[in-house]
Amino acid sequence: MENGLGGDCTINTGSSATLNLNPGDVIEKAYLYWAGSGTGDFDVKLNTEQIIAERTFAVTQSTSGLPFFSAFADVTQKVQLAHDSGNMNYDFSDLDLTAVIGNYCGNATNFGGWAIIVVYKNPSLPLNQLNVYDGLQYVPDSINITLSNLNVIDNVDAKIGFLAWEGDQFLSIDETLRINGNPIGNPPLNPVNNAFNGTNSFTGSTTLYNMDLDVYNVQNNINIGDTSALIQLSSGRDFVMINSIVTKFNSQLPDATVVIDNVGNYQCDSREITVDYTVFNVNSTDPLPASTPIAVYADGILIKMLNTSVILDVGESEIGQIILLIPDGIPLNFDLQFVVDDNGTGVGIVTELNENNNSDSSPVSLWVSPTFNVLENKEGCNLGFGRAVFDFSAYEGAVKIDQTDVVRFYTTLEDAENEVNPILNPTNFTVFSTPVPIFVRIDNEHCFSITSFLLIVKNCPPVVYNFVSADNDSQGYNNSFHVDGLYTIFLNFKTSIYNRWGVLVWTGDHSAPEWDGYASKGLVLDNNQMPAGTYYYVIELNDPENPKPLTGFLYLTR
Repeated sequence: MENGLGGDCTINTGSSATLNLNPGDVIEKAYLYWAGSGTGDFDVKLNTEQIIAERTFAVTQSTSGLPFFSAFADVTQKVQLAHDSGNMNYDFSDLDLTAVIGNYCGNATNFGGWAIIVVYKNPSLPLNQLNVYDGLQYVPDSINITLSNLNVIDNVDAKIGFLAWEGDQFLSIDETLRINGNPIGNPPLNPVNNAFNGTNSFTGSTTLYNMDLDVYNVQNNINIGDTSALIQLSSGRDFVMINSIVTKFNSQLPDATVVIDNVGNYQCDSREITVDYTVFNVNSTDPLPASTPIAVYADGILIKMLNTSVILDVGESEIGQIILLIPDGIPLNFDLQFVVDDNGTGVGIVTELNENNNSDSSPVSLWVSPTFNVLENKEGCNLGFGRAVFDFSAYEGAVKIDQTDVVRFYTTLEDAENEVNPILNPTNFTVFSTPVPIFVRIDNEHCFSITSFLLIVKNCPPVVYNFVSADNDSQGYNNSFHVDGLYTIFLNFKTSIYNRWGVLVWTGDHSAPEWDGYASKGLVLDNNQMPAGTYYYVIELNDPENPKPLTGFLYLTR
C-alpha cells in the first residue's frame, strides 16, 4: 500500500521480482540500486548472496530534516550466472529499516525499495547507445540535472528512463518533468502533470508504490549532434528523489568513409588525372543509401560531384574511377580531397554513426615539361679544312632554369627523344663541317623538353708573328714571316711586304713559301737579301668573313 493512506507503519525487509528477457538476450551489465528512509543499510543480500554497497548517496529533506539514502553495487557477474543457469527470479533481502521507519510515517515518507538496471544485447535488435547516470537529488520545489557526454547521432525513437523514489500517485501539485525545457509525459501511466506516481513503464503497473520505473519518448525533445540534455523536475508538494537516469539513442546508422587509392595517368603538360577511389560502409550498423554524394575538392575548391551507385550493406564497399580535369586556376601542386556524404557545400544528406571520418586527401603534383633558357649558336675557329673543336659544357648550366633538372646533349633529335647515344664529352667536341645542330634534352622528375643550338665554324683572323730572324739557324725558329692558319684556311690570300720607304719588295700567295727576308720586287741588292730593319706588311685574305686586310709592321734581323 502507498504510504500516507492510514495503513500500519510497517516495512518489509525484502521482496522478489522476475527478470523477463527473450531468448538470445545476452546480459552485458547489471546494476543494483536500493534506497529507503534513514541513514542507510548498506549490507543486503541478492539471492542469499551478501551484497556490500560500492557507492552510497544521501539527501536530507529540508522541511523535516529527515535523512534518506540510496546505494549502488555492480552485480553483473551474479546476474549473468543466474541468467545462464535459467534462473529468472531474484530475491532481495536484509534491507532492515524497521528501527527508523516510525520517524517517517507522520509525513508519509516511509519507504524502502530496490531495482536492478540490466543492459543486454541481442544481434537481432537495432544498435542503440546507452548512457547510465546516477546520484540522488530531490524535489520539491525543483531540480536541474544536466546529462553530459551524450552523442546524439540519431534522435529517432530516443528514450529516457528514470529510477525514482517516493513519488505519490495522489500528489500532483505543479509536478512537471521537462527535457530541454519541454514538458513530457507518458499517458496514461505518467500524465504531464504527474510524472512520478508509483508506476512501471515496463510492466504497465500503477501500483509500484513509492517507486517509479518510467520511460519517456524524447525524440522531439533532443536533436542530432547534442552532447548534453537538461532534465528539470518541479513539484509543489510531492517529495520525489531521482536516483538513476538511463538514455537510449538509436545507433542503427551507416558510416560512409572514402579512400583515394591511386592518382595516376599523368601526362606531361596535361591537367587531366585519373583517380581510383573506394567508398566504404564498414564500421556501421545500417546500409548506406545509393546516390550518396561525393564532393571532390582541389585546394578546398569544389571541382566535381560524384555519387555512389549502389546500396552498400554493412561491411561492403564500392570501387570507383574518375578522370578529373583540374581547372587552370588550381596550382600545379595542390591537395586533392574526396568527401563522401557531402552535397558540395560541406553538408551531408545521410545521418551517420560518425560524421567526422568522411574525407581522404592526397597531395598531387601535375607534370609539366621543364622550362629552359634559349641558347645562342656557338662559333668556333676553323683549324683547317673546316675542322673545329668546341667546348659547350657551360651550356649545361646556362640552359636550366630549375637547377635540379638534368641536361644531356645529343647529335640527333631522335637520339634526344629516345635518350640514347648522348655526347659524352661536351668539353672537347670536334666537327668537320658546319653548321652542326646539337640537341639539348632537359629532364625533370617526369617530363622533358628539347631545345637546340648550332655549332658554326668560322674563319677566325689569322695570328701574325711579326718577327723574322733570317739567320738560317739549325733550330729553324722565326726563319720566315709566319702567320698561323694562313696557308691552311685562307687559300686565296695575297701578302705584300714594303720597306720603310713604302717600296714593294715582296709578294706571295698560297703557292709561294713564307717570306724569308729576300726581295722579289723592286730594287734588288746583294743577291736579293734584304737588310735588317723594319718592314710593313699587307695581307689580303680575300675571305667574306674577313673583308679587311691585315696590316702592320714586322721586324727583320740577321
